[in-house]
Amino acid sequence: MTLTVRVAGIREEAVDIRSFELVSADGTALPAYTAGSHLDVHLKPGLTRQYSLCSAPGDSARYVIAVKREANSRGGSAAMHALKVGDTLTIGAPRNNFALFKAASHHLLIAGGIGVTPLLSMAQELHGAGASFELQYFTRSIEHTAFHERLSAPGLREKVSFHYALDADRVRAYLRRVLWERKPDAHLYLCGPRPFMDLVETVAAATWPPDAVHLEYFTADPASLSGPRESFEVKVASTGATFAVPAEKSIAQVLAENGIEVPVSCEQGVCGTCLTGVIEGDPDHRDVFLTDDEKRRCDRMLLCVSRARSARLTLDL
Repeated sequence: MTLTVRVAGIREEAVDIRSFELVSADGTALPAYTAGSHLDVHLKPGLTRQYSLCSAPGDSARYVIAVKREANSRGGSAAMHALKVGDTLTIGAPRNNFALFKAASHHLLIAGGIGVTPLLSMAQELHGAGASFELQYFTRSIEHTAFHERLSAPGLREKVSFHYALDADRVRAYLRRVLWERKPDAHLYLCGPRPFMDLVETVAAATWPPDAVHLEYFTADPASLSGPRESFEVKVASTGATFAVPAEKSIAQVLAENGIEVPVSCEQGVCGTCLTGVIEGDPDHRDVFLTDDEKRRCDRMLLCVSRARSARLTLDL
């Protein structure tokens, strides 16, 4: 499902960060969403990016996303920052791979930089529901802190702690104090740059069980993507057709070259668009979408980045 939206407003939220207010191009209500959801934004042919919704759920009149202009942009953030009020975009309906665990007694939100976007939506939903939560927000400076004004408003400011210009050792020391004692049935939600997330996840591992830690990645794991790349075969279960996947190509690319179109979006193993069932074989998971338990089951994989440990994979296509 795709939607046509119009850029109704653009706001400078912090250094290199702009928010975009999107409304339906034909004036109809937009599909509902839950906190932690993201949109696929189709910027031009072959260029689709995912951005978290940072507005409060329940507003069917608009979506708000925020985008940081990256110096090493692959095209997405540069295209977003080139938009003007009145421009139209095609987007996908909201999807949620980072949902709140409703049964939690307490929600601990930890954001690094632009990673605040899905957590802002969560904070607003939790505040509206009267739920127990806190937000720890780490940035370089107040000038680099997106949505500082909104998070400092009555109702949220009592729940938010801002941290500026802390080096890794000071961040680690602070996190040890915050994460050392987990409240009963509390859940942790984490989003930000990968080195920051790796640090938080490492500290949390001492006292937080994996099923109570929820992560939202913006990019793939460089270590996984740079691993050994051997050739293997994929078999399409519905037709029996078998194709060789060379080291330099992904499964999705090989299938497309042979007339089998699999939906792809991020092409980094982040968004889950190309998730496909596996009937036989041992996938070499290189994504950050599936949980460790899901990867161990070996019954699904992301075709844009993951490969095979076995000589052949049979796909449920």
